[in-house]
Amino acid sequence: MSSINYKLFTIGVEEEYMVLDPKTLELTSHDQRIVLEAQKKIADKVKAEMHQAVVEVGTSICHNIDEAYKDISALRKTIHQIAEGLGFAIGASGTHPFSHWETQLITDHPRYSEIVNQMQEAARSNLIFGLHVHVGMESREMALHIANSASYFLPHIYSLSTNSPFWEGRSTGYKSFRTKVFDKFPRTGIPEYFDSIEAYDNYIKLLVKTNCIDNARKIWWDLRVHPYFNTVEFRICDVPMTVDESIALAALIQAICAKLYKLRTQNLNFIIYPRALVNENKWRASRYGIDGNMIDFGKETEVNTRVLLLELLDFVDDVVDHLGSRHAVAFIQKIMERGTGADRQLEVFRTTQSLTAVVEHIRTEFLQGIG
Repeated sequence: MSSINYKLFTIGVEEEYMVLDPKTLELTSHDQRIVLEAQKKIADKVKAEMHQAVVEVGTSICHNIDEAYKDISALRKTIHQIAEGLGFAIGASGTHPFSHWETQLITDHPRYSEIVNQMQEAARSNLIFGLHVHVGMESREMALHIANSASYFLPHIYSLSTNSPFWEGRSTGYKSFRTKVFDKFPRTGIPEYFDSIEAYDNYIKLLVKTNCIDNARKIWWDLRVHPYFNTVEFRICDVPMTVDESIALAALIQAICAKLYKLRTQNLNFIIYPRALVNENKWRASRYGIDGNMIDFGKETEVNTRVLLLELLDFVDDVVDHLGSRHAVAFIQKIMERGTGADRQLEVFRTTQSLTAVVEHIRTEFLQGIG
């Protein structure tokens, strides 16, 4: 029996959804009506986002992956039902295939007004939809250690989540164009390495002191130590089309954290690779998803991404039973078999030559896999 307390690695999942006009399938403003109605049922598990065509949901703190599945499933069902009742449709994709950001309304809120005023077009055009996964840690010191080590795996996770091949009516050639849109923001991308939590906190303090940011939430890296809680937050993923994909990614992320923690307790560390090298793999994941090659930095050679993903599943295999997540992690194999959301969007487009058909597919998949 393992001496590690695997209950430590709690999970929180956040998803951002598209609000659609059911006739045209364009993004549309819901004037926060979906949020206001949903708050009557699920309270603070739903909130407005900067653009009025976005709804964000977040689970409670979940003690295992099955709890997370139930929570996200209930949230998807609730938002779908409320939206339908108000005359809207809902979908999950990293970008909308053909809507233009210029026509979309910004939520009237001081925080968003400030961001738009500061970031200008970079903020107004940031009409994207992500999946964020939080994993509980025993301390912020441990959270930083895990974040430093887990950065290497961000491109692997990202490749599995790719679900944004289209942007403003064009096939971008990328499996995930969402991060290309988000890259216009400062303090995004692969995180910096910090050798102590004090160094990280001092970095935040300096940015606040010099009016770069007013709070630590404006660190928008692909992975960050949460500014207030003992969690690491993985922010690199496109929002997946289905709940099973979201849960598989959450389970894989949790397993990576648990495995790195286990190595730490055995006085073993995963090699920390420079941000510049990890960025090479991130670009490849964005461009090719699971169908390209990534760099194995240990061997200093290109390796098929699917091979590296199988190696990652082997790497975490000894912790998934302790976490009770083997069934959820096993779904990663299904993603590799049937393709990511991006692959499926592109297949629908190849078959129909219609971006409207692509959005219709996204819409119909939203409740797929929910009992």
